[in-house]
Amino acid sequence: MKAVLCKSYGPPETLVIEDVESPVPGPDEVVIAVKAAALNFFDTLIIENKYQFKPQLPFSPSGEVAGVVKSVGANVTGFVPGERVMAYIGWNGAREEVAVHQSRVVRIPEAVDFETASGLSVTYGTTLHALKDRADLKPGETLAVLGAAGGTGQAAIELGKQFGARVIACASSDDKLEFCRQLGADEVINYEQDSLKDKLKELTGGKGADVVYDPVGGTLSEQALRSTAWYGRFLVIGFAGGEIPKIPLNLVLLKSCDIVGVFWGAYLEREPERNRANMEMLLDWCAQGKVRPRIDRVFPLDQATDALNVLARRQAKGKIILKV
Repeated sequence: MKAVLCKSYGPPETLVIEDVESPVPGPDEVVIAVKAAALNFFDTLIIENKYQFKPQLPFSPSGEVAGVVKSVGANVTGFVPGERVMAYIGWNGAREEVAVHQSRVVRIPEAVDFETASGLSVTYGTTLHALKDRADLKPGETLAVLGAAGGTGQAAIELGKQFGARVIACASSDDKLEFCRQLGADEVINYEQDSLKDKLKELTGGKGADVVYDPVGGTLSEQALRSTAWYGRFLVIGFAGGEIPKIPLNLVLLKSCDIVGVFWGAYLEREPERNRANMEMLLDWCAQGKVRPRIDRVFPLDQATDALNVLARRQAKGKIILKV
């Protein structure tokens, strides 16, 4: 089978496509014939050895796949060959076949295509866990989303509306904010032009946001925390801005608010059944048309270098998918 391989660390141009042996399922594994593999920004880091996880060389980028069950191990009872499925595997997705532990495999409804299903796990899985399990977002509450035009930000806008929240999208340019409005944001803030703290207070009548979704970090975090409501929940998603903020804890005391960590990768490992239920919920919403993940571009497998460069240059407004 063909695989996109990182054999030595470097930029996307260092990747090669080679034939490798097809996987044989272990006792608890499902072999998936991959139809689509999604890429994320962290794939541009992992191939340069700049990411927190460092797989053994050689490996393939892409941690999200969707396809058809080819074979199953002796202990697998929940899946049979021919079923349409998706899975999150961390890396090694950019190849024609993958072997995955059955706990990570989820069936895909017929109404959901492979490209859409392949791109749900990271951005939408993280965000559903954040808003549902960690923040307990309720209808009528105000959700402020930082970095709202990014991958998880887009998911937060869409899922926030699905939960019945009033969504304030916060981003760094007017064209990004226009994109956020198209996704369903009720209000927008350009934090390059205006004070994030002051505008959030203004748009909430002085109350502040009930829930803040922060994948950015840096100086924006403290501004957003200062405009979090009484009993508000501040969700720590990540630090795309590059700087991990140091928060004055007196702010948490004065507002009786919560700072809540969201580590979806660990949740996936520790609570696989709850994660599966979340993914089934997302797929059901997709099948009903309630959630419509944006796909920016689809590349054939042999153009993985071009696909990763789109992400590296931060040119994507939606998921980048490899069609296998």
